[in-house]
Amino acid sequence: MKRHATVLCTLLGLSLLAGPAHAQAPITVGVSWSNFQEERWKTDEAAIKAQLSKLGAKYISADAQSSNEKQLSDIESLITRGANVLIVLAQDSEAILPGVSKARAEGIPVISYDRLIEDPWAFYISFDNKEVGRLQARMILAAKPKGNYAFIKGSPTDPNAQLLYDGQLEVLAGALKSGAIKNVGNQFTEAWKPEVAQRNMEQILTANASKIDAVVASNDGTAGGAVAALAAVGLSGKVPVSGQDADKAALNRIALGQQTGTVWKDSRTLGTEAARIAVQLGRGTKLAAIPGAKVFSGGPRKVKVSSILLKPVVITKANLGTLITAKWATKAEICKGVSGAAAPAACK
Repeated sequence: MKRHATVLCTLLGLSLLAGPAHAQAPITVGVSWSNFQEERWKTDEAAIKAQLSKLGAKYISADAQSSNEKQLSDIESLITRGANVLIVLAQDSEAILPGVSKARAEGIPVISYDRLIEDPWAFYISFDNKEVGRLQARMILAAKPKGNYAFIKGSPTDPNAQLLYDGQLEVLAGALKSGAIKNVGNQFTEAWKPEVAQRNMEQILTANASKIDAVVASNDGTAGGAVAALAAVGLSGKVPVSGQDADKAALNRIALGQQTGTVWKDSRTLGTEAARIAVQLGRGTKLAAIPGAKVFSGGPRKVKVSSILLKPVVITKANLGTLITAKWATKAEICKGVSGAAAPAACK
């Protein structure tokens, strides 16, 4: 009897050790960043890391440094290093497809992070980019309902850039048709680089003898380039400029009156949700079974993918304080160099 009890206890102990370990096998999430030099992605990474840590998962990453070839190599490296799930911020939505195919062949789930990858194997999580474009157009139309409009678009290899532009044109269609506003220049911005946006804006200014009344810029980096070009011809603060991402430099430009507004996509929420979904996928949840998932087919090739799209928020001078309250940025960061009666309420 004593021997039977000893054996039973031993077996029970082994089952207790084996059960939870098997049920909660450790997940390693590999993140492939397109270019980690941009301020934006550091906020995303912190949120992803924090959530993965809470869920008992491991984080590994690689920076493609704006290279399609390196990103494909990075994905192979992340798989070799033991990634069970990949979160991919694609440098180029087409060039990344062999990397997704490689992951699929290995049975490794993929999350297309912020930027759409048109492959059914990749779960798409982002903000509603077409709605972001609409919000950008509305803020500029309200500020300047008539005149010459310039469009500084995003990267030609990022489907989000076209979604943004489609949303912008959707709002501005009536004013364009009536002739109230005129599209006098629209340029894609290679790799979303501010210096490229600045050159594009300079060319549009030159082609129109600097007679530009409004700029619909697709993110804060391109807005910064546009503002620099406008400043060179004495138009900074006189021409409304949109943006996106709520970069701290952009928030300061808004407070200074150099940029009309931005569209805030709280990337802390995006990163947290992506990490949560990554762990679910790593533990066997099917893409379509992720809570809140819906089918998205709004990309250039209309490929159907499982997705979650989060809601963006417009930020202007009037509600800059929202970001201080949310601890997105400090008052010192937003209000640097701001003074006088024109200072927004957040800076007083």
